[in-house]
Amino acid sequence: METTHRTEWTLLATPLMAFLLVCLGFPAIVNLIYSVSEISFETLRSPQISGFGNFVAVLTDEAFWRANWFSLRFGLLTAVLECLIGLGLAVFLAPLFKNRSWPIAILMLPLMVAPALMGLMYRLVLHEFAGPVPHYLWAWFGNSPAFLGPNSAFWTLIVVETLQWTPFAFLLFHMAYQAIPEELREAAAIDGATGFARFWRIELPLMLPTLAAALLIRFIDGFRVFDNVYVLTGSGAGGSTTSLSIYIYEAFFKQAAIGKAVAASVVLFVASFMVLYGLNRFARRRRR
Repeated sequence: METTHRTEWTLLATPLMAFLLVCLGFPAIVNLIYSVSEISFETLRSPQISGFGNFVAVLTDEAFWRANWFSLRFGLLTAVLECLIGLGLAVFLAPLFKNRSWPIAILMLPLMVAPALMGLMYRLVLHEFAGPVPHYLWAWFGNSPAFLGPNSAFWTLIVVETLQWTPFAFLLFHMAYQAIPEELREAAAIDGATGFARFWRIELPLMLPTLAAALLIRFIDGFRVFDNVYVLTGSGAGGSTTSLSIYIYEAFFKQAAIGKAVAASVVLFVASFMVLYGLNRFARRRRR
């Protein structure tokens, strides 16, 4: 019986494994070869293996570490803000959504816009000379910050990213909040628990797995951000808004340093794998 089960599992898993090997395995092998080779657009089919010089160039490049620091701050801040706001909306607006579903569709509208288009829209709205927001701030208050300038660009990007992706976090928390059995809330009310106590001691612990998943998903997406940042500010003054994705893009297309760009992507992949592996082990220990 066990042998039959293993045979059936192998037959079912073989197409998936073949698909993953073709779509992921082959590009991964090519990237590993490129990362240790001297290569240009003219020699893509015949790379010359030269050792680990590309990795040394990446790890000793200050711009690489600045891009990592930007991506890390950006990913953490946007993930925390989106989850806090999304959780607050899901909890405080729950009575509104109980018998009405159409307000949820309105809140989901930012998700329907491509990130590049969202960045372009805010670039026009916040433009220092042509944007309506700076114009009215000047007209009403006699002053306006340079939203896309070197001193304010980072926080402008944080706000734009948060506005677009908070609905995603809200949707996850809304579903988790609605899945909490009503009997638990009624029992807590009978025991005299106030609204905040009920949320803190009953509802929030039940929503913690969803909260952790939302934080992880949004951090990963924020860490690898490209569209909004590239359209709004590009690499920024002195590389101040260069994310890791933009760093790899510029090394590949603008500097034609293909080996260096691929080496940076390999470093990013290894670091991400280690982080996810550590989180997975931590989660397993908590379950035990």
